[in-house]
Parts: sequence; C-alpha cells; structure tokens
Amino acid sequence: MTVRVLLADDQKLIRAGFRALVDSAADLEVVGEAATGREAVALARSTRADVVLMDIRMPELDGLAATAEISADEDLAGVRVLILTTFEVDEYVFQALRAGASGFLGKGVEPAELLDAIRTVAAGDALLSPKATRGLIARFLAHPEPDPRAAPERLRVLTDREREVVTLVAAGLSNDQIADRLVVSPLTAKTHVNRAMAKLGARDRAQLVVIAYQSGLVRVAEPPAR
Repeated sequence: MTVRVLLADDQKLIRAGFRALVDSAADLEVVGEAATGREAVALARSTRADVVLMDIRMPELDGLAATAEISADEDLAGVRVLILTTFEVDEYVFQALRAGASGFLGKGVEPAELLDAIRTVAAGDALLSPKATRGLIARFLAHPEPDPRAAPERLRVLTDREREVVTLVAAGLSNDQIADRLVVSPLTAKTHVNRAMAKLGARDRAQLVVIAYQSGLVRVAEPPAR
C-alpha cells in the first residue's frame, strides 16, 4: 500500500527537496504541498493524506495550531502529523505532541531516516527518540498545562503489566523491544500498548509518552533504557 504524504513548509525549495526524496520511494507518494498552516489543514481534508510533514513556523496558521486542528477533526482521525523542526528540542514541539502530533524530526535528518520515519508514523507508531523525548519533558514539565488524562489517579485504570508497558513506551522502546524486554510476543506487546492508550484516552503512542511523564509514572531523571 502506498503511503500518501502531504508536505507543509513555507519554503518552496525545502518542499521541492522533500518531494524529490519522498517520490523516490516506491511505497511513498506526495499528494499535496502547503505553504501555510491554513493550506495544510485544507489539503489534509481534501487529499486524505496518511502523513503530514509539518513545519512548525508557517504563516497564517503555525504548525502547532494546524496540527491541533487536524487532530481535533474526527474525519481526519487516520491522518498522522510528523513535525519537522530546525532543532531537535524545539520550544513548540512538546505542545505539538500534546496537540496530536505523532512525532518529530530535525530537518538535518538523513534522507533514509526521514523515509523510515514517514513509514513508522503511517503505521500508527510514534516517532520519539529517547534523548529528544526526555529533553522535551524536562524542559516543560515544570510548567505543564492542565491535562486531566495525566492525573496520577487516572493510572489506576491500568493493570500492572500495562503500567510497565507504558513506562517502556515512554523510554522510547518499540513494540519489538518491549516484547524482548518482557519476554512476550510483539503482538502481545502491541495489545498492551493499545489497551493503555484506550484507557487513558491517548490518540497514539506520542500522547501516551506525554501522559507517562506528566502523571509522574516516569521521571526525567531516570537513565535511558538500554
């Protein structure tokens, strides 16, 4: 199945480079280009893209607001937003994840990594490097916006195994890595992740990571999982 990709960046040259790269992959296809956040939202609706490569800083409507609009639209429930940022830890990225983005990448990423990132997000997985995730949470956890999903008491709905799985997701582990860690099948790991997301009202793994940190289930000071 071909993954349909929408490019949202205010710089035409950058969009052209991304288009050439994405279209070079047999399983990916660019279905539209947006120069503003408003255009990105409109094209997400009209093209039914699977993944939107969204720049943070755009005219009319910035990438953060555009991401929020796309994520809030029930008709666009299957559209995933992958944030592209100049810096690995951008002051807006944390808010973008809360708004519904499925992950983020620096614009200096290697071509092959970008293509793999698009496939990862299209498959429903979050793209969050452990280093960048910890940096984001550490930077903004001191002044979090209220989020009822992240209240510590909400975690009571999770089983012990689901809490363990959420902790591993927050550490940046994939389903396969979680399966290896817990000595279960990848399908079982995925089932636990999906149940935790459903119980906590998380749209995807990215929001599950944010909830894990904001609720206190995972602490920033913890060392990265190996």
